[in-house]
Amino acid sequence: MEQAEQERIRKLRSLPFAALHAACLLVFWSGVSPAAVAACIFLYYIRMFGITAGYHRYFSHMSFKTGRAFQFVLAWLGASSMQKGVLWWAAHHRHHHTYSDEEDDIHSPVRRGFWWSHVGWILCAKYDETRWDLVRNFARYGELVWLNKFHVVPGLLLGAKVYLFGWLLERYAPALGVTAFQMLIWGFVVSTVLLYHGTFAINSLTHIFGSRRFPTPDNSRNNLLFALLTMGEGWHNNHHYYPASARMGFRWWEVDLSHYALTVLSWCGVVWDLKRPPGHALGRPRAAPPARSRQTAQQENPNEPSTPLIS
Repeated sequence: MEQAEQERIRKLRSLPFAALHAACLLVFWSGVSPAAVAACIFLYYIRMFGITAGYHRYFSHMSFKTGRAFQFVLAWLGASSMQKGVLWWAAHHRHHHTYSDEEDDIHSPVRRGFWWSHVGWILCAKYDETRWDLVRNFARYGELVWLNKFHVVPGLLLGAKVYLFGWLLERYAPALGVTAFQMLIWGFVVSTVLLYHGTFAINSLTHIFGSRRFPTPDNSRNNLLFALLTMGEGWHNNHHYYPASARMGFRWWEVDLSHYALTVLSWCGVVWDLKRPPGHALGRPRAAPPARSRQTAQQENPNEPSTPLIS
């Protein structure tokens, strides 16, 4: 009974999430312009990079290295997508990889269905708290702990900046046909809601639809459509075969925009030591080696992520 209560959707605390979705209907009052749509697309993909390269590939899997300053930039950019704190996100994702599609997986569509894996687990009280034991390697940075606590700040500031940008265009470039209200709705509200469901679809739909190159223990699948929408995250079966890799598109034709961006940043010295999939993963598929248990990984190095490197 207690677990059922914890997993119940909290209607009051879910109001901001629901309100953002409802606010998308304001596009019928704000109108539309090429500039507003361009802002929507740009802010969708730049923040998606914060999620996939930052929250996921760096903070969850440590698939590359960077300095403390750019580490914070990635965390801030990811938080601006309004998907909770960076340490909260990374800890729950590490837990997911340890138990992917098993009974203890927090958002498996195989176990709990589409609705729960897509959004239900986020809106309930059960997973509110940050699992500090799973992110000890990053919990020592005070600025990340602060940002994890006040994770709404980057998103709210972004919304204010988008409105201000729209006001400036409305005032000084009226030929564009943009208003401050229109820019706020398209550039912030619509792009944020699209970001929600682009990210959530990886948890839900890429464990149901797509192809399986590698015989992983879970139901992860590769899906080109979601790879394009999420800057490479749709190569989900590849990722579950070798989570440590900064590259998720293992074949030349598997478009992975986040990896391309990280490669350019590595040329500039902003990031380095991008981990790559092993040679056999790029050639003929074979079964994955046995995964290290979470307990074994922590015993070997307590500062490593608790997710196994091969799973």
